[in-house]
Amino acid sequence: MKYVLKTILMLVFSAGLALADEDRLITVTGVGSVETVPDMAMLRLGVTHQAEQAADAMAATTEGVAAVLARLEEAGVAARDVQTDQLSLQPVWSDYTSNNRRITGFAATNMLMVRVRDIDGLGRVLDLVITDGANSFNGLSFGLQDPKPAQDAARAAAVADAVDRAEQLAAAAGVPLGAIQTISEHGGGARPEMLNMPMARSAADVPIAQGEVSVMSQVNIVFAIAE
Repeated sequence: MKYVLKTILMLVFSAGLALADEDRLITVTGVGSVETVPDMAMLRLGVTHQAEQAADAMAATTEGVAAVLARLEEAGVAARDVQTDQLSLQPVWSDYTSNNRRITGFAATNMLMVRVRDIDGLGRVLDLVITDGANSFNGLSFGLQDPKPAQDAARAAAVADAVDRAEQLAAAAGVPLGAIQTISEHGGGARPEMLNMPMARSAADVPIAQGEVSVMSQVNIVFAIAE
């Protein structure tokens, strides 16, 4: 009985030590951000046509997309930088609020995602595809062809921010800061701004300001409190 009681007391004592060790921690989150000039643009554009017959709507849309693809090739955009993003054929109804509504035609849509690696030529690309083919434009965003250097810099800034926060907390609490116990990264990446531009205006009339993209990193670090 004494042996059992001694064992239980040892287990309780060990658990108390573990709990105390876990309590002697400082957990912080560091955030790093790097702003840099983009060197790539992403466009989402395409062609939409309506007709009484589904085949006619799709044929007109296909013809328009073929013209857009030809203009993109003429502007120097590589085939690997063009991808179909949406292809749809939908009925057009006479009246959505009426119980007697009927199909009056069909709308065909073919949307493309296009990467433009030469930002200086972006205006020319827009002018070509909008003037001859594209009649739907859903946005323009900017990014980086090689985001790793900016991501590395943002990650280093996040770690430095976490260390600074931990040092401040330790100093404010009057305890010595110990070694890092765990470190993990969450989220992050480039965050380009999406710009919406109306199709009613020619691309040559729309000034394009590429600005900067922000690359973010967030890290969680757990520090021990030194003895």
